[in-house]
Amino acid sequence: MDASHVAKLISQANRFPETKANCLATLRSIAFFERNNKSCFDSAGAMQFLAATMMKKNDNSSTEEEEEEQDLAETAIEILFHLDLSENQIKKLINNESLRFLESLLQALKHGSCQSRAYATLLLKSAFAVSNPIQLISVKTELFVEIVRVIRDRISQQAHKAALKIMVELCPWGRNRIKAVEAGVVSVLVEVLLDSTERRTCELALMALDQLCGCAEGRAELVNHGAGIAVVSKKILRVSRAASERGVRVLASICRYCGSGRVVQEMLQVGAVNKLCLVLQVDSGLKSKERAKEILKLHSNVWKNSPCIPLPLLSSYP
Repeated sequence: MDASHVAKLISQANRFPETKANCLATLRSIAFFERNNKSCFDSAGAMQFLAATMMKKNDNSSTEEEEEEQDLAETAIEILFHLDLSENQIKKLINNESLRFLESLLQALKHGSCQSRAYATLLLKSAFAVSNPIQLISVKTELFVEIVRVIRDRISQQAHKAALKIMVELCPWGRNRIKAVEAGVVSVLVEVLLDSTERRTCELALMALDQLCGCAEGRAELVNHGAGIAVVSKKILRVSRAASERGVRVLASICRYCGSGRVVQEMLQVGAVNKLCLVLQVDSGLKSKERAKEILKLHSNVWKNSPCIPLPLLSSYP
């Protein structure tokens, strides 16, 4: 099939809604089995047609109509995912206000099947990678809620990592950090670190926690989690240099802004202080060493003479 055939199919589906399911079935076959023909989709307007099919049309629909609309939307999102959209194609979709593409992906996260939620998460990751700062800052709290749900549900390994990457993409902005914390992301990230030993997953979780500790709400959530400080400390020097750097940054934020007596004692009890001393002894990167030294000096009056620190580690105490 060429672009004219695809355009004719789409035109017919737009004029006669009852033919839309057959149109989608044909487009799906092309996307899955005729990869050489996928180039005809763009010039025929297929991306816009698929994005429009994903949109929720009528709040007053009957249950049967809603189910049919949902089935069509799930087929459309599956096809879009398998088209391997380019950056320019994704930009066209998210910048076309009439399509409400990001809103449609949010609806798929909220109401779709596990497979559709996975596709929506992966498409969102691609969309946010090419979005402008205004679009990123405008993300709703409910989207953070759904991304947290994807991380918690572990619907697929690919979607799980994509959801973590979305958090990293969105959380450099202060407003988004607060929205993410309100959505419960800190406790979920701690759970990820407790359960996972996979390098990239741990790195992404620590990157997100580092960003979230840039706001008071994020630091408070981490400190109040029973395993928060302990699991961050545990990952330092156990995953990768990048993970260690992020872990030390998290502890530095906690010590600077939340260094109450309880927190300082907890860091001693869970081995965080020992780990910081160890960072000074091994090849862990200059920045990590400097931060570790700064943290240890900050609370040296409590930690330096503690029997909890073994003598071999105490010898490196600054």
